[in-house]
Amino acid sequence: MPDDQLMLAYARGDAQAFDLLYARHESALFRFVRRLLGAPLAAQADEVFQDTWLRIIAARERYAPQGAAWRTWAFTIAHNAAMDRLRAGGREVGLDAMNGSGDDTTDPLDWLQEAIDAAHPSAEDEAFWRAAGQQLLHCLDELPALQRAAFLLHHEDGATVDDLAQRLGLNFETAKSRLRYALQKLRGCMQHYLAVLEKPT
Repeated sequence: MPDDQLMLAYARGDAQAFDLLYARHESALFRFVRRLLGAPLAAQADEVFQDTWLRIIAARERYAPQGAAWRTWAFTIAHNAAMDRLRAGGREVGLDAMNGSGDDTTDPLDWLQEAIDAAHPSAEDEAFWRAAGQQLLHCLDELPALQRAAFLLHHEDGATVDDLAQRLGLNFETAKSRLRYALQKLRGCMQHYLAVLEKPT
């Protein structure tokens, strides 16, 4: 059953529909929240993640599919919850490096691999990719929160520039610039790893 139909079923009292939605999107939403908060507020990721689901539950009776996917709606709620926490904590930029714990050290490399058309790493390249993953997470932490949000919405949720503008309340050019600056900063921060991977073989 599609996500929007599950949400409508949940609004009608079907608790199992909610369980299915939660199981389907739990990992992606938690990753998104964790990366938006960055390393300085990593300890609060669980709270913001739970707040996201509480907001989804509270909005169940008002939910009405209007062209946007349920996932897009949920990621927007997660974005707002994370930004509320960042503002409350007075942190707009995270500068601490990741310590490499958890499962975040591998899957951010999907973005890097797609950007340079790299093949999946072989076993002997594992140490290189692990280090590159930790560096990418560090680079994400160094982005200003608003640029990090634009990047994550684009790469985690597949939001287009038009989507970003609408969901973040920006005009098209501002959304485009925010995403472009985020990508430029990430490329600069990952320059060492990109240079190695882009060398002709």
